Amino acid sequence: MIDKVDPNGAEPWFGWALAARDARVWRRPGAAVVACPGLAHWDRLAMSGEPDALAGLLRTVYTEIDGDFRPFGSEELVTAVVARMPELEVSARFAWMETTDPLGPGGTERSVGGTGRPAGGAEGAAGDAERPTGDAGRSAGGTQRAAWLAEDAWPEVTALIESDFPESYARPGGLDVRRWAGIRDDDGTLLAVAAEAWSSAEIGFVAGVATRADARGRGLAAALCTFVTNEQLAAPDRTRVALIVDYSNVAAVSAYTRMGLKRRPVAAARRR
Repeated sequence: MIDKVDPNGAEPWFGWALAARDARVWRRPGAAVVACPGLAHWDRLAMSGEPDALAGLLRTVYTEIDGDFRPFGSEELVTAVVARMPELEVSARFAWMETTDPLGPGGTERSVGGTGRPAGGAEGAAGDAERPTGDAGRSAGGTQRAAWLAEDAWPEVTALIESDFPESYARPGGLDVRRWAGIRDDDGTLLAVAAEAWSSAEIGFVAGVATRADARGRGLAAALCTFVTNEQLAAPDRTRVALIVDYSNVAAVSAYTRMGLKRRPVAAARRR
């Protein structure tokens, strides 16, 4: 089963987990589980296979690992496994949103930053020099274009997240949080940020999308997500870019859908 995983297939998150740092794999006929510490903040148990076989395999896995590892997979699969394991409960439902194609130059008209849960990111070294995308100059509304931020701007990123998106899983300097992009006002004030984090060679991930409260509604987060997504898709071997957002956050899901991302329902469980 592991050898046949296709990151472009029906379960791209499983291939994403297989490529994660310190991943450990368990498998038996009809089931495979990948333990990934700190993948998009949580210790996760990515699952693939049949619910009955997975329920038995998970019980084995839990005897061999420590910590609060949470089963993760498609919403349908997680729900079916939980129904067979009364010691588990569904803890969260999300939208896995992804694209295999570059997004439009301007994203949507509405900002989605600072709402819901964070997303995930792409490849590249943190601390790249700031550089604009597309034409130099300013975008509409007197703001500069999206650009990668130098590492000396990370304190500004931290301050913005603490003020306007304290729930963010992605933080400057966090494990596998690789680089940050931002949009500044003409006076240099940082208005919006987004990170590339927890990427694999094939799957880029966007996370930590946040906009200052007094700058929302101007399409800044959408422009940043477009920039970070397209930059990641340009990496060698990259087949798609994804993010995760609270499935119940209808406004954010709708905004990302308008940007061109496709939605797949996923879920997580936890031990009672």
